[in-house]
Amino acid sequence: MRRLSLIIMLLVFSFLAFGEISHYALAQETAPPGGKYKKVSSLVKLPDFLPGLGTLYVDQATLPAGPFLAYDHEGGLVSTVYMIPLKDINDHKAFNDLAVAQGPKVDHVDLYYNAGHPGVDEPHYHIILWYISPEKVAALK
Repeated sequence: MRRLSLIIMLLVFSFLAFGEISHYALAQETAPPGGKYKKVSSLVKLPDFLPGLGTLYVDQATLPAGPFLAYDHEGGLVSTVYMIPLKDINDHKAFNDLAVAQGPKVDHVDLYYNAGHPGVDEPHYHIILWYISPEKVAALK
């Protein structure tokens, strides 16, 4: 009897845990992601939609690295973006356990230099985990 109770408790816990994770994943797959994420254009002087990136959301507590969650015009999650300052790379600073969007599979990764923009003024690198193909990225206008 005790074993049956333990199995039932484990099943209930698993259902609750995975159900919550699944809900969280679905919540991030469409804009707005909810939680502590705010639209970047509401925090700094940037357009709502950035061609080549999408509409960005970020939890301010994670700045400057992010993650920034990017969405297309239909509100579908297209990427997770990290903005790593060049000085932190030169100082060999570690960025461990950076969060990623829950749910989609990464299609490819881009890494490129940015001289700075509102919100992350200093030179930095964009590291982008794309959940869509390069052809669909090119269509983000």
